[in-house]
Amino acid sequence: MINISSTAFEKINEMLSAEESPDLFLRIGVKSGGCSGFSYGMGFDNEKADDDKVLDIDGLKVVVDEDSIKYLNGLNVDYKESAMGGGFTIDNPNASATCGCGSSFRTEADAGQPSEC
Repeated sequence: MINISSTAFEKINEMLSAEESPDLFLRIGVKSGGCSGFSYGMGFDNEKADDDKVLDIDGLKVVVDEDSIKYLNGLNVDYKESAMGGGFTIDNPNASATCGCGSSFRTEADAGQPSEC
C-alpha cells in the first residue's frame, strides 16, 4: 500500500530513535486544502483512533486514518539531500494534478478544497 525508500526508512528510524517515547509511530494522512485540493501530513504520533489502519512496513509502524487510505494506495515516500538541506518527498500515483510546491494534489475523482500554499 505505502512504499518507503531505504533512505527515507533510515531517516525516519533515526528521527524516531532521537525521540524519548517508545510508543511513537509514523502517521501519514491527507487533509483537504493546499493549492491543488489536498495536502499531505506526515509526523510522529502516539494516539491511535479505532478506525485507523495500522501497517507494518519492515518493522516500522505506520498509521493511516480511514479517510486517507483511498488517496495513499501506492504512495512512495523518499528522502533527498540537497545543497539546501534534506527533506521527504512524496510520489503519489493517485494524483492527477499537483502544485509547484509538491505538497498538494488532487485525484481524478476528488478535487478536495483548494487553498493557498
